[in-house]
Amino acid sequence: MDIKSPFSPAERLQLADLWNRDTDEDLVCIDVRQETHDVKTFTFASPEGKRFAFEAGQYFLFDLEIGGQPESRCYSISSSPRRSNAFSVTVKRVAGGRISNWLHDNLAVNSKVRANGPLGHFIRPNAGKYLFLSGGSGITPVMAMVRELADTCEPADVVFLHAARSPKDLIFRDELACLAARAKGLRLQFLPETVAGEAQWPGLSGRISAEYMKLAVPDLAERVVMCCGPAPFMAAARAIAAELGVPPENYIEESFDGAVVDDIEIPAAEEAATRTFQVSFAKQGRQIAVAGEQTVLSCARKAGVKLPSSCSNGVCGTCKSKLLSGSVDMNHNGGIRQREIDAGLFLPCCSKPLSDLVIDR
Repeated sequence: MDIKSPFSPAERLQLADLWNRDTDEDLVCIDVRQETHDVKTFTFASPEGKRFAFEAGQYFLFDLEIGGQPESRCYSISSSPRRSNAFSVTVKRVAGGRISNWLHDNLAVNSKVRANGPLGHFIRPNAGKYLFLSGGSGITPVMAMVRELADTCEPADVVFLHAARSPKDLIFRDELACLAARAKGLRLQFLPETVAGEAQWPGLSGRISAEYMKLAVPDLAERVVMCCGPAPFMAAARAIAAELGVPPENYIEESFDGAVVDDIEIPAAEEAATRTFQVSFAKQGRQIAVAGEQTVLSCARKAGVKLPSSCSNGVCGTCKSKLLSGSVDMNHNGGIRQREIDAGLFLPCCSKPLSDLVIDR
């Protein structure tokens, strides 16, 4: 029986002063928690005490300034949407990672940051049986889902399978064990690639495979799969799920690896589609040619111009840039606010030139 609330998150907070993603951007860090040797959870609240309405599986785009340079990065919410006074993101320190290392080394309680969100469509559908499948730090959005299920006592049959390099890299290990001990419908599977540092590991180790999935989740074909992790992990998971009979509509994944998507011609740009424009990147001193039917980002990548990017389809906002001159036809999916557009910002990943451009990159 489906007992999910018939109201949206915003409706559940009827009288609360809600965070508005179109106008609000300031956050204050109220807690920092060390999860593993290289993973921290940062919890944020609104300085004005506003409450957050989001869905488990969504994310925030953080706008930071590091070394005098603007940087943006998407981080999935790891906390339950039923706890609306604050939200958390869980960040793994990546070797050489400019953003993750700065957050780990500098972000502390009372630090203030800017962010845009909630964003994203990695939302759990109503279903009786699920497989939450995650690899590494990809656990964060599905952790939000299992925390929400625990908060609501929603009856659901969930297998939570989390893969990591070693037992010490299993994020939320203790909390998940406690949840599994309390919730009758939650079955937990940890799969470290190696058991280095933990001689008494009680389970299997290795990588996901069809053979392993047949043992761990014998009724996989009957479940909705929610998958998040590194691109190779998800490619393997996708192939295994298809091989073992999961219908394509029941396999849902989230990723910020930034795979290039095919350019789609925008009808409004038909007149410019046959022309080629000069696009200049002011700070890099580079100039490239971009045809009217191509996106700025796709051509910049081919030419070796460095631009930050993640989703490549106008959702995350990571590639947000200042347009110094010229005009574009932008078909975004929520990754930029109207006031940012009014201020001259645009998303190269989903923008096609209507004239020569000069970009502040």
